[in-house]
Amino acid sequence: MNWIYLIVIAALAIFYFTGESNGITQPRSSMKEASYDEFKARVDSGYASKVVINKDVKILKMYVKPEYIREVFNRSSTEVGNEPFLSVEFGSIDKVESFLEEARKNERFTGSLTYEHEEGSGFLGSLVSMLLPIFFFVAIWMFFIRRMSGGGSGMGGGGGIFSVGKSKAKMYEKGGDLGITFKDVAGQAGAKQEIQEIVDFLKNPQKYTDLGGKIPKGALLVGPPGTGKTLLAKAVAGEAGVPFFSMSGSDFVEMFVGVGASRVRDLFAQAKAKSPCIIFIDEIDAVGRARSKNPAMGGNDERENTLNALLTEMDGFGTNSGIIILAATNRVDMLDSALLRAGRFDRQINVDLPDLNERKEVFMVHLKPLKLDPSVDVDFLARQTPGFSGADIANVCNEAALIAARHNSQTVGKQDFLDAVDRIIGGLEKKTKIMTAAEKRSIAIHEAGHATISWFTEFANPLVKVSIVPRGRALGAAWYLPEERVLQTKEAMLDEMCSLLGGRAAEELFIGTISTGAMNDLERTTKQAYGMIAFAGMSEKLPNICYYNNSEYQFQRPYSETTAKVMDDEVLRIINEQYERAKQILLEHKDGHAQLAQLLIEREVIFADDVEKIFGKRPWVSRSEELLEAQMRADAERMAAERERQLQQEESLKSAEGSTDTDSEAPAGAEGGQHE
Repeated sequence: MNWIYLIVIAALAIFYFTGESNGITQPRSSMKEASYDEFKARVDSGYASKVVINKDVKILKMYVKPEYIREVFNRSSTEVGNEPFLSVEFGSIDKVESFLEEARKNERFTGSLTYEHEEGSGFLGSLVSMLLPIFFFVAIWMFFIRRMSGGGSGMGGGGGIFSVGKSKAKMYEKGGDLGITFKDVAGQAGAKQEIQEIVDFLKNPQKYTDLGGKIPKGALLVGPPGTGKTLLAKAVAGEAGVPFFSMSGSDFVEMFVGVGASRVRDLFAQAKAKSPCIIFIDEIDAVGRARSKNPAMGGNDERENTLNALLTEMDGFGTNSGIIILAATNRVDMLDSALLRAGRFDRQINVDLPDLNERKEVFMVHLKPLKLDPSVDVDFLARQTPGFSGADIANVCNEAALIAARHNSQTVGKQDFLDAVDRIIGGLEKKTKIMTAAEKRSIAIHEAGHATISWFTEFANPLVKVSIVPRGRALGAAWYLPEERVLQTKEAMLDEMCSLLGGRAAEELFIGTISTGAMNDLERTTKQAYGMIAFAGMSEKLPNICYYNNSEYQFQRPYSETTAKVMDDEVLRIINEQYERAKQILLEHKDGHAQLAQLLIEREVIFADDVEKIFGKRPWVSRSEELLEAQMRADAERMAAERERQLQQEESLKSAEGSTDTDSEAPAGAEGGQHE
């Protein structure tokens, strides 16, 4: 659209400067200025067809007869247009009229003599006619600039290029307008407690100031994506009852130099006027990245200038009493150390992924608007979603509702949630994917290998189900219920690697060839092996050494080529050891593995109960399995008690109905008790 505006402006300018100033569309080539003596000579020669006199500006127009156009203008009639004329300034109107009267008597002038008046003539009219086109073009240009500058959106002034340095923060006079409080934030008890103190300080500052305490100047919410950092900030806005400014870190950055720093100053100026208040900056890593680590040499770094302005406003020479800064990021390791120090961000509040109990609370929040089937168990759903964030759980609930609607169900059932979890983790089920019988058998043997190894290794995650239905890019998958361990031992990591290599080992043993189906398994195994050696210090040749380097833009490895060779050898040794171990376990249980693979080919999806029927009880019972079994027993007892209660209610109703019928039918004095 900007190009269209430019074309329109250019066209109007061309139209204006090539046309008459009074709006006549006639080209300028049809008019020629002449002296009064030339006018008299042309009239005496009989060239004039008519004369128009303007008394206001004392200019007359002598229109030339068509046959004399070339003699007067030295051009043809097609070049000068219709009715060309000579423009002549005169001194006295009486002399002009007497001259034309005498020429008419001598038959040198046979045309008409008319008069015209110019509206708005004089000084005021000339001034308006001169300034009006200028104002017109200035208005068009300002409109064009406003469009380029985003319409002047933002606080603190008019739009256009003049407001480019104004803050774009959205201000809420009453944060309660957002309709979100701490009750809407499930889990995150520790984070809510620390945030709650800031809200209490704003509501009742005397409680803290009497003891000599000061309000924290800033709190930084740190955590993985989707854990509820922005939701916590909205809850603070809803609870505090003070003005709340909200913006993103990218809103400070603009194409113009110095705009970011100007917006920071304008934001804090508005906040001081509304003090006490809260400023929330989402994704602060957009402007708070550590300085002097940019590999681009030279030039003016706009982001660093913005960061310097932010540091000064948060805790500089001036004071910002009553202004609390809340910020959120999932990349705290990239932030500048000056931004993280006490006095700017006094608190770093970790908003981690929810644990089992917190996932239950999150599910309870997102299950409220759904029409649930009585078979849905929140505890079971929480166990099936380890490592899920709050956003992931919200997505699971929404996907389950969509799946239930797709199946024309009246309620959302347990299987809908399981399908939603599979959809999110594994991808969309590809029912139309064509596979040969040999490919299907190969996939079944591969997945049965994973299931077999995980069943007979102590620290492997408990198996939930095995599927050879293609999902996303995966042709098959084994689903586990991972334990939420705080610490990971070397034995547990080796068992996990052995389980990952079970698919490739099964292909080699029972098919006689290997395929590309183990690419993802090998990638995960290799990364885990390098992590054990380079970061965790779990190598025999490089024990108790960590080569982890957190420096940004670090192009040099913190170890030599000799050490790198030792790492590669150790990784190869560990992976080969676990691969041989996987093959040994498969050979010991090859009959059960064959039954498992055949069952997979027939059913495509099997569960832990089917594996238990083939291999028997798992030798090691993990904590997750203990909890699962305990929960299953509790569910069975609860369902049995519920059935017993329903039977008792039915018997009571039947007894009551029988008693009523007997009383109504028996005659007076009859013994109804015997009838009962």
